[in-house]
Amino acid sequence: MEKFTNLSGIAAPMPLVNIDTDMIIPKQFLKTIKRSGLGVNLFDEMRYDDDGKEIPDFVLNQPAYRKAQILVAGDNFGCGSSREHAPWALADFGIKAIISTSFADIFYNNCFKNGMLPIVLPAEQVEHLMEDARKGANARIEIDLESQTVTAADGQVFNFEIDPFKKHCLLNGLDDIGLSLEKVSAIDAFENRVSQERPWV
Repeated sequence: MEKFTNLSGIAAPMPLVNIDTDMIIPKQFLKTIKRSGLGVNLFDEMRYDDDGKEIPDFVLNQPAYRKAQILVAGDNFGCGSSREHAPWALADFGIKAIISTSFADIFYNNCFKNGMLPIVLPAEQVEHLMEDARKGANARIEIDLESQTVTAADGQVFNFEIDPFKKHCLLNGLDDIGLSLEKVSAIDAFENRVSQERPWV
């Protein structure tokens, strides 16, 4: 998993509240177990019409936001079913951080497992960043995970809280497999000892 340290990028404004996982990646795209390739179907029903053509008004179809790396979203982002395909699709599109006033718990935790940073801020700070996001390429939002800060285009700095263990995992690019591999020498030593003590196992 790629390390997350600092991010300076364009943010796409998505003020809609209760964006659920079915909106993020509709159920017909859940057949795959691959993490790649889902970005094209991100927000599929909002992004494309019945003929598969892009809906020009949808934010990620607008030229200024096609390469957005940050979403500034409405309250309760990622609610609904617990599908991990939702963060897969976001990450595959290129989203690295999401800022909102709240997230659904399972979605929130799945973000960290997929190298994305979900940031919870008070409503007035999210609204300030939403206004920045509406400026498109004229405004960049900066995120520093080490210092736990979000810097708006006008220089205002907002502090956010994060679990120290989740922070450690993102800074070091560790998913569940990576965490296990950190202990590989201890695991090997245990396996060798057990095979000598109980060769019949």
